[in-house]
Amino acid sequence: MTQQINRERPIQIKFFVSERERDLIHIKMKSLNTENQSAYLRKMAVDGYIIKIDFSEFRAMFADIGGIGRNINQIAKRVNSTSNIYGEDIAELKKQQGEVWRLLKFMLSKLPS
Repeated sequence: MTQQINRERPIQIKFFVSERERDLIHIKMKSLNTENQSAYLRKMAVDGYIIKIDFSEFRAMFADIGGIGRNINQIAKRVNSTSNIYGEDIAELKKQQGEVWRLLKFMLSKLPS
């Protein structure tokens, strides 16, 4: 016959971790100056949060920035081969630079604060 213990938390949850994960848990516990692993894990499971970032928008922006870089390289090659730079080249470079800044600001606005 098992003895019933009156506990505030009578339900036990078990899970497995690797040695590296266990070490990371202990490092995080030390950084918070706590030694009670049950309390730490319970607090993280109940009140902790997971940040999931959808990188699909970022990948598309990185591709756009790569395209801008290729355009700039084409202008640079033309300038190097002809030793001339045209007003339209400068205008295109300024436009491309503005687009890079716009994309970077947009990316930063998507990051959690």
